[in-house]
Formats: sequence, structure tokens, C-alpha cells
Amino acid sequence: MKKIITYGTFDLFHYGHLRILQRAKSLGDYLIVAVSTDEFNALKGKKCTYPYSHRAQIVEAIKYVDEVIPEENWEQKERDIVENKVDIFVMGNDWKGKFDHLKTQCQVKYLSRTEDISTTEVKHHVKNESSIEIKK
Repeated sequence: MKKIITYGTFDLFHYGHLRILQRAKSLGDYLIVAVSTDEFNALKGKKCTYPYSHRAQIVEAIKYVDEVIPEENWEQKERDIVENKVDIFVMGNDWKGKFDHLKTQCQVKYLSRTEDISTTEVKHHVKNESSIEIKK
């Protein structure tokens, strides 16, 4: 069985989140998603709309996801890979090169982001009461 792991905050879940989970799952058989805890997000300077428990439940409900674990710090990735016998580590290409040190543990893949959508953009549009233009 080929195991994949990815990490994210997954606040204001949107189509881009769904696509990266779908594409990550297509690389193997079992997808583990580490969702950033509220405490870890605070350390990163991020403020979420929804608490960890809600975000984790939303991600867990996605059909491509087999398991959700908490992401509590930057350093846990190597441990997660070893403990879960992960074959492929996946992140969006906005992180390209930042996790290359994990290549000694498993394969590292950076997937391209879905164009025209991000949580930051969604928050901006909600704040300004404007709609998001979506290309078909």
C-alpha cells in the first residue's frame, strides 16, 4: 500500500483544497492529512475562521482522505513520515524546495496550486462583499 501525507490549515475549505487532496490521493492508496492546530496557527501568525476541530471534521469528511492527524509544529513531519510509513510527501508548489530535506525519508512532490483561488482571496472577497471570478 502506497501512503501519502500532506499538511495544511484548510480554513474556509474551497475548491483548491479539494483539488490538492484529490490529486494527492491519486498518487497512492492511503491519504493522511495533517491539519494545523489553532495553537500552531497562532505561532505562524495565522488566525482561522474555524477552530481546529471543525476544520479537521470537514477534511475528514472528504472522500479522498483516509486519516486526519493534528499538525502541531514544523518539526513533526519527519516523525509523521517514519511513524506512518509514508511513501510520498505532498505540498503545494508555493512551498517548492522548502521540504526537500525530507527526500531522505520519502518521495517529495510539490503540486501546482489551483489558479484563481486561495483562502486569503476568499477572505478578501467576503470582507469586501464581492464575488470571486472563476474561470471555467
